[in-house]
Amino acid sequence: MDKLQTVEERVAHLQRMVDDLSDVVARQDAEIRRLARHVGLLMEREADREAAEGAIPLTDQRPPHW
Repeated sequence: MDKLQTVEERVAHLQRMVDDLSDVVARQDAEIRRLARHVGLLMEREADREAAEGAIPLTDQRPPHW
């Protein structure tokens, strides 16, 4: 019976760790999505600014080593 209790305790501990890690991954996913939206908005804003100045957008420029 002692071995069974030890195994049950380990399983409970592992389940708690899995739940905690799942929460961390969910928070990180939300943060990555939020940051990706911000980067997209910043890229659009910069492209609009460059277009207003008449400059070639950075995404259309060739790198200097080409």
